[in-house]
Amino acid sequence: MMEYVTLNNGVKMPILGYGVYQTPPEETEKCVLEAIKMGYRLIDTAQAYGNEEGVGNAIANCGVPREELFITTKVWITNAGYEKAKASIVESLKKLKTDYIDLLLIHQPFNDYYGTYKAMEEAYKEGKVRAIGVSNFYPDRFIDLSSFSEIKPTVNQVETHVFCQQKKAKEIMKKHGTQIMSWGPFAEGKNDYFNNSVLVEIGKAHGKTAAQTALRFLIQSDVVVIPKSTHCDRMEQNFNVFDFTLTKDEMARIEALDGGESLFFSHYDPSTVEWFMSIVK
Repeated sequence: MMEYVTLNNGVKMPILGYGVYQTPPEETEKCVLEAIKMGYRLIDTAQAYGNEEGVGNAIANCGVPREELFITTKVWITNAGYEKAKASIVESLKKLKTDYIDLLLIHQPFNDYYGTYKAMEEAYKEGKVRAIGVSNFYPDRFIDLSSFSEIKPTVNQVETHVFCQQKKAKEIMKKHGTQIMSWGPFAEGKNDYFNNSVLVEIGKAHGKTAAQTALRFLIQSDVVVIPKSTHCDRMEQNFNVFDFTLTKDEMARIEALDGGESLFFSHYDPSTVEWFMSIVK
């Protein structure tokens, strides 16, 4: 049975979805159709992934009423600023073959993200978008944007997994009424994720895998998760995480795995920011 979170504007969002980051455009429609058939209703894509069209084809061909689906996409750095963002939202709607986007996020806190957010607020008021938010906004920039925007961000999608649990960032989001959403819930397998002894042992007690245990931990911590897999059996495993509950003690043991640092990159590191600038030029 799917569980849901209610965003600060009253919109209900599935706590578990299907992400298509790095899914090849030619495979996206097939993968998303499989995911929808399996029961996934939240689909997470982005302009930068180059596969919004595949998601759009799946939306059009899946046979599930549009209002039962929850579609997320993100405005990329090169589309930042009021005018460009406005045009890119229209473009995304076209590619996704839909009249509205359920959740629209700013993908990265670079370029004129204030102008981008203004265009998103406008799209929200016009009914083209049901909820707006941000992605990869660290607490400092998140507080800044949240304090000076007319419509509070409903979601902040950040790297969140057992080794980087975002405890401090989560507290700040909660204070601002913003829902945390995880990208990279498996940290792309880093730190020998799937063989972690704590996750394996706790999983065994429930007849579950380390991956399922990690997802359950995040879900019980009120984190929205969007695991990605192009393999049907793995998609199914990732979906089957609502038939068990971790005990207080098990949750505490997994909480202790938190290293408090990214396993990918830091926006506070100038060389990381320079890398982002180099890929968008």
